[in-house]
Amino acid sequence: MAHTALTPVFVGLRTGLHVLFLVLAGLVIVRAIVVPTTASLAVVAVALVLVATYAVGALLARGSGRSGRASGLGGSAALLWLAVLTVEWAALLWLSTEAAYLVFPLFFLYLHLLGGRWGAVAIVLATAASIVALGLHGGWTVGGVVGPLVGAGVALLIGLGYQALAREAAEREALMRELLDTRDQLAVTEHESGVLAERSRLAREIHDTLAQGLSSIQLLLHAAERADPEGPGVEHIRLARETAATGLADARRFIRELAPPDLDDQGLGGALRRLAATQWAAQGLTVEVRVADAVPLPMHVQTALLRIAQGAIANVVQHAHAGKAVIELVSGADGLRFSVSDDGDGFDPRAQTGEPAPTSDSFGLQATRERVQQLGGTLVVDSTPGRGTVLTVLLSAVTAP
Repeated sequence: MAHTALTPVFVGLRTGLHVLFLVLAGLVIVRAIVVPTTASLAVVAVALVLVATYAVGALLARGSGRSGRASGLGGSAALLWLAVLTVEWAALLWLSTEAAYLVFPLFFLYLHLLGGRWGAVAIVLATAASIVALGLHGGWTVGGVVGPLVGAGVALLIGLGYQALAREAAEREALMRELLDTRDQLAVTEHESGVLAERSRLAREIHDTLAQGLSSIQLLLHAAERADPEGPGVEHIRLARETAATGLADARRFIRELAPPDLDDQGLGGALRRLAATQWAAQGLTVEVRVADAVPLPMHVQTALLRIAQGAIANVVQHAHAGKAVIELVSGADGLRFSVSDDGDGFDPRAQTGEPAPTSDSFGLQATRERVQQLGGTLVVDSTPGRGTVLTVLLSAVTAP
């Protein structure tokens, strides 16, 4: 089994089970030697065969666990080993009443290899066999009946508790792996967001300083050239104007290259319409985009709204079973409203306010909320089971001039 924080506990339990089996088997052998009977030789022989069979199974199970395969012998081999072990124990029980004590470690093997239901059935049958053997060999007594019953009850409780602990450990391990994967994904996303933000900042700086300056120089030189087209130095003025035009073209090309790839051609509206016609349509969802191509918003705001829309539509495709979605951008005096609505199954937003479940997609909603908070806005989720979902981003006039 994979190493977890509870692995030492499981190893300790298994080691204790092995030691208990060997001690009880040794007790049977010592009893047969100290108090010899006509069956003592057979008792010692069967007990040694039983110990050897148990040791072979334990070693094979340990080897398979180290090699990365499933814990235990696996499948039919494990059941065959358990059947042989049970037959040998029954034969030893027929020869010696002390073998009844060996049923206690067998209880745990039944639960481990047969599961809760069939393991409990095997425990009942083994308990009955022990009670009958004790009654036939030494007479029927209260201790001979109550002892195996108490042992079976204790073993059943311990075994079921062990299985519950193992399930919880597996769930915790899966949750830890998911948290680590989410952390790595978040780190990659933050890095990409930082790169996009820096590219947008550089594009804005170049546009507002270098490009504007080159544009002004070009206009001034063009005015000077028209004012005195035949004057001295006009060739130098023309060359300077052409050089400024070339520099302006290069600056604008740099701006286009620095802008986010999804927004470099047609802005937010064009990028959303392109996704609606290609990626989202191929996934069976009709998306209506009510966003203008040229949106007067800073590039980092457009990028954030594009990512929000992509995340929202991804959730619609995966979970909502919707046929249509609408993306709308409305700008007013009090700010900007960006919404993504669908006609899908909907959900209860109150169920997403706590910690995200290991199999849920509520992390996407949390990531959207954090992205909106970075813009200084507010995220509103209006959804009712069976009536679709409306995700609305509200940005102030300061954020969206």
